Amino acid sequence: MVGVFEVGAVPFNPDGWGPPDSAAAASITTALPLHVPFAPFSRSDKLGRIADFTRSFPSSNANPSNRPSSRHGAGNPADSPFDFSLDVDAFPLANPEDDSSFRLVDAKPPPRPKFGPKWRFNQNRPQLPQRRDEEVEARKREAEKERARRDRLYNLNRSNQNQQRREAAIFKSSVDIQPEWNMLDQIPFSTFSKLSFSVPEPEDLLICGALEYYDRSFDRITPKNERRLERFKNRNFFKVTTTDDPVIRRLANEDKATVFATDTILSTLMCAPRSVYSWDIVIQRVGNKLFFDKRDGSQLDLLSVHETSQEPLPEAKDDINSAYSLGVEAAYINQNFSQQVLVRDGNKVSFDEPNPFANEGDEVASVAYRYRRWKLDNDMHLVARCEVQSVVDVNNQKSFLTLNALNEFDPKYSGVDWRQKLETQRGAVLATELKNNANKLAKWTAQAILANADLMKLGYVSRVHPRDHFNHVILGVVGYKPRDFAAQINLNTANMWGIVKSIVDLCMKLNEGKYVLVKDPSKPQVRIYEVPADAFENDYVEEPLPEEEQVQPPTEDAEDGEANGTTNDVEDKEIEAQN
Repeated sequence: MVGVFEVGAVPFNPDGWGPPDSAAAASITTALPLHVPFAPFSRSDKLGRIADFTRSFPSSNANPSNRPSSRHGAGNPADSPFDFSLDVDAFPLANPEDDSSFRLVDAKPPPRPKFGPKWRFNQNRPQLPQRRDEEVEARKREAEKERARRDRLYNLNRSNQNQQRREAAIFKSSVDIQPEWNMLDQIPFSTFSKLSFSVPEPEDLLICGALEYYDRSFDRITPKNERRLERFKNRNFFKVTTTDDPVIRRLANEDKATVFATDTILSTLMCAPRSVYSWDIVIQRVGNKLFFDKRDGSQLDLLSVHETSQEPLPEAKDDINSAYSLGVEAAYINQNFSQQVLVRDGNKVSFDEPNPFANEGDEVASVAYRYRRWKLDNDMHLVARCEVQSVVDVNNQKSFLTLNALNEFDPKYSGVDWRQKLETQRGAVLATELKNNANKLAKWTAQAILANADLMKLGYVSRVHPRDHFNHVILGVVGYKPRDFAAQINLNTANMWGIVKSIVDLCMKLNEGKYVLVKDPSKPQVRIYEVPADAFENDYVEEPLPEEEQVQPPTEDAEDGEANGTTNDVEDKEIEAQN
């Protein structure tokens, strides 16, 4: 049976709005619910919610004081799942005393404007600005992720290309391996890191040459008061190999030792695991004696630049920033720097004998040769010629100095501009050089330790302009104690001598003859070849380079006993390389 919903009697007022004033209408309206407030309202009044059907109520055991009021027909909340509390704004009360019994359904404060004056135009769509902002942020995050992914791929590809270019740039051996050469052994650098050997304190057999005093004013040079690097064309510099040294020959005839070398050759062996470029050392076994030599025009006469850097250098040899051009430039800078930082007032410190390589009347660079002897075994001693470039008085005692210069050719390769960082961030500049020139700095430190120098001075020399490789300026000079600096760069003295001792023991087992120790151009290892007795003579072609790239070595004067390594003007080689 379907129930019938009775609407009831609704009085009709033909005279206007509201209930009629007649008695009949009054009798009908008496059947309506009591205590229902009524008040006229205007169309401009705000209409809110009449009832909230989505509100949840606390459980029956909750605090009764928190329950909403059941007045005005709202009913008991515990008996009904709906909240029929009336909205004050929707129905203004006729009795002001009952205002306290009403409760707002939505007690949230109105949203604050987020976009200034424009917010009032978006009041009808209050959620759109927030959604739009979230969408924009989401798109930005996605774009950042995509950009980061592209950067990773780009850097990965770029590093792979640089590595390939780097390997290709150094893929040339320092000496041409001839077919008739017989390879005897190859030693990986990994075995060198495990070696250790302690040597007792050496003794000085002889000191030759003369030293000028160091000018302390260069310690106060900064990039703001830089000094122009001068050129010393009239002073003679000597790069003499072991067997051409008359003093070593005399000591060998007197049986002072069984192994002979120079500090340049020994430092190359000691720091071999740090090397990247190819190099070679000639070994001659004569009787029971062993001589370590370098070839005429060897790479050991030059200084490597950015050897251990990951940034590739130009491969064209005629480029001013190629490895060969920078090596010649660095040798030229070091020679001039070692003479400019001296007092040059004619006051010199002379030693037992004069410079053994200079003729009478020649102007010789400030250098002293210390012939020192180390005990490697009970029946084996090593004599090496070590160099120091200057002397200084410290507490009324003379201290020996070695002088070397680091050169900046283009800041974009190193990433650090010396003119901006050297004065305020000198540690960062040195750290960058240790990363890019680890082998060169280690060899300089090893040479200072071999010569027992009290101090090693490092100069910072930069080009006047990145494209001008002839003019340079001195930006600063810093001094270090060799052993402290060796500990700073993680150079172990026991490991250095362990490498030398292992190579000496290996070579002493060879037969009499001539051998060459070559660093592999692409692998961290060295190889020992047996070569003919006339190898590396003046008529022997040792480098597979085109004719225009060949640099003629200095001529040898056997009658006068002069060394074959005299280089009184390294700049001529640099000009020749550019042409």
